[in-house]
Amino acid sequence: MGLQRIRPSHEILSGATADVYFARANSILDREGLDPVVTMEVFCRRDAVLCGMGEATNLLGHVLVDEPGAVIEALEDGDRVSAKEVVLRIRARYRAFALYETAILGMLSQSTGWATAARECVDAASPHPVISFGARHVHPDITDVLDYAAIVGGCVGASTPAGARLANLNPTGTMPHSLVLIFGDTVRAAEAFDRDMPPDVPRIVLVDTFKDEAEEALRVARALGDKLYGIRLDTPSERGRVTAALVTEVRARLDQAGFDHVTITISGGLNPERIRYFLDEGAPVDSFAVGSYISGATPIDFTGDIKEIDGSPIAKRGRIPGRTDSPRLQAMDLSPWREAAREG
Repeated sequence: MGLQRIRPSHEILSGATADVYFARANSILDREGLDPVVTMEVFCRRDAVLCGMGEATNLLGHVLVDEPGAVIEALEDGDRVSAKEVVLRIRARYRAFALYETAILGMLSQSTGWATAARECVDAASPHPVISFGARHVHPDITDVLDYAAIVGGCVGASTPAGARLANLNPTGTMPHSLVLIFGDTVRAAEAFDRDMPPDVPRIVLVDTFKDEAEEALRVARALGDKLYGIRLDTPSERGRVTAALVTEVRARLDQAGFDHVTITISGGLNPERIRYFLDEGAPVDSFAVGSYISGATPIDFTGDIKEIDGSPIAKRGRIPGRTDSPRLQAMDLSPWREAAREG
């Protein structure tokens, strides 16, 4: 992940984003002279696609950099995990990392929810690609994490440069309705897009702004010819949304006019059920752009449990004391953080 070894924010490191009872517990333990070595295990509450681990282990790498005996074992972003499976194990002095439990659980919970929702769409659309268009539904400070999670979940691309950069990809997008409205004509907007965008940006044109979608698709295809990569259908609900019949008509008219190379992307209120509707109806869709179903996904619960104190098995009621058998966990190498600390 692109966040690897980037210093976490001051708000996180200071504990300002932590549940206050962790700070109070740290203060009490400090006053009482207690700081045992503990083993904490973090597990997921349901089957999911794991995400946020790169960010969580990066935080741990920073805060445990001076802990010589610290051990971190973890699964990786993109791993399929089952309910109650341990995804992260930390062994260190409790007060060295206790303040960051809230942040670690939040990183995993939110991103795993997004990645899992993305995977549901990707599985429904297979073998057709899915693109994440959800940035407009979340706070801009976290759009990069959203888009990265969507890509971890299987999306082939994301709309924001920040999110795509975390996944080492280029951003994916077409054109907004505002561009077409300002030019006053879809073809004029498409021609300007072609004139002014670099050659490596695919020429994908929105065709539902002014006229009938099939008519606009043909007008744009005739204007751009072989340079036109695709069209996007985003018909609003006020006009009945995109339907399988509409996609089929647009495809047929493009093919009849000799533009069978032009791809069709659809967007607007898509979710796994809507995606399956298009495929079940045999609609010739080439790719799907999904927004709010991914960005609005419910966070998936993660829980952190202390399972050992100074080597002795322990657990709260309802849990089994001692380490859980977790053969998939891999030990994390802390040396890059230690080298960075020496250099910095």
